[in-house]
Amino acid sequence: MAKRISHQDSLCGIARPLDAIGDWWTLLIVRDAFDGLTRFGEFQKNLGLAKNILSARLRNLVTHGIMDMVPAQDGSAHHDYVLTEKGRGLFLVLVALRQWGEDFFFAPEEAHVLLADKKTTLPVRRLELRAQDGRVLGAQDTFVRWPAEQVQPEEAS
Repeated sequence: MAKRISHQDSLCGIARPLDAIGDWWTLLIVRDAFDGLTRFGEFQKNLGLAKNILSARLRNLVTHGIMDMVPAQDGSAHHDYVLTEKGRGLFLVLVALRQWGEDFFFAPEEAHVLLADKKTTLPVRRLELRAQDGRVLGAQDTFVRWPAEQVQPEEAS
């Protein structure tokens, strides 16, 4: 098996976090944590994941500060895995992935779960990328600026 390349020194805001969340099991663990799971056994049962793989993924999440391992709230000898602020920051990533999946991986009338607002029970609105002035942006409206570049906004004509 080829050794994974670390992106810890990358200037790319996509490459660097992939060291922490770069496989699908990890994102499914984080998804389950958002759904309220905290115990190793709960994650293992829900995901059907081999214990050694789950253990490695949870250890990686703790090492990267995405989850904390804390004493169980019920006072038992078990530990709970809880999302940190950094981990809770993945919520929008999961929502974006969910919405992309709904758009491209389900037939138009195929049933699937929806993310809903607890207050209204309505599905959440689509995520949008917006400019500082509020305009909706697409990929064609953006570029990657390197740190050394000094770019001035185009002057209005």
